[in-house]
Amino acid sequence: MHPITRPRGARRLSAPGSCGPHHRRGRVAVAAAALVGAVAAALVVPPTAAAAAIPAVVTPGPDTRAMWVWDTSTPAATVDLAVSTGIDQIFVAVPPNLTTSSQLPDIKALSNRARAAGIRVDALGGDPGWVDNPTWVVTYWLKPARSAGLFTGIHIDVEPYTSSAWTTDRATVVRRYLALLDTLQASAGTYAVEADIPFWFDTVPAVASTGATSSLDREIIKRTAGVTVMSYRTTATGPDGTLDVAAPALAAGASLGKPVRLGQETNYLGGNAAEKKQTFHGWTRTAMETQLAQVGEGAPRYATYAGLAIHDASGYAAMAP
Repeated sequence: MHPITRPRGARRLSAPGSCGPHHRRGRVAVAAAALVGAVAAALVVPPTAAAAAIPAVVTPGPDTRAMWVWDTSTPAATVDLAVSTGIDQIFVAVPPNLTTSSQLPDIKALSNRARAAGIRVDALGGDPGWVDNPTWVVTYWLKPARSAGLFTGIHIDVEPYTSSAWTTDRATVVRRYLALLDTLQASAGTYAVEADIPFWFDTVPAVASTGATSSLDREIIKRTAGVTVMSYRTTATGPDGTLDVAAPALAAGASLGKPVRLGQETNYLGGNAAEKKQTFHGWTRTAMETQLAQVGEGAPRYATYAGLAIHDASGYAAMAP
């Protein structure tokens, strides 16, 4: 059976054993009133010479915001939400064989509405099984997504650590995942490829193309136009806060000259303390903005900090003002 774009079921968001599952919520509701995030400005360093072969993306600034969109069935409400909350970029979930998919009309409407509102639209996809089927991914997901003409870039959320092989043969999974990124990059043409990563990938060993010992976060950043870190915490500062857990990825991105976004969660993850500290579910948007402003004040000390990303449209729309 071929891998497909993953329906958002259980999803690990932190180091294995340190957090609970993530559950996809239902349809997007009409957005509440606009909120403005207070963040600081910072310079972004240019890509390094080693990264020159990777197609350039319009580097977002530290005051920009992105949003994952897994449910594409309500285009108007989703774009209204993005406009009212200052979202500059959306990652839109794309099924295989998009050009013949029953979801095409909604995705086309969503893309057209968003772009008319000045919002960048990237094709979003991924599944742990992709690491074993890169040719299938290119043929049945990447190429149809590109040919639809609805997107500016490619956004990958593979999460290989959710596969059973991660615990039995992690080195092989890591190697195949990096090979998948190489394949996608080689096949993406002028489309920039970005990837989602958990904050703890700096603890996972990887081998650089030179054969040197490296870490998985650095090797992913080398192979992409930028990353979004799933730095899901409801406290911005202090030990185990967003800035603390994201620091290794922010530092790696700065050293490699690549943009790094910080992701924040709004969906229900579970009832225990480890799960609650990862999501703003149950908070008001006003209260969340207090923490996001602190992230925006601290993160720009890393030269390539590229703003925030909200996971996801459904959870965000459900929050009270």
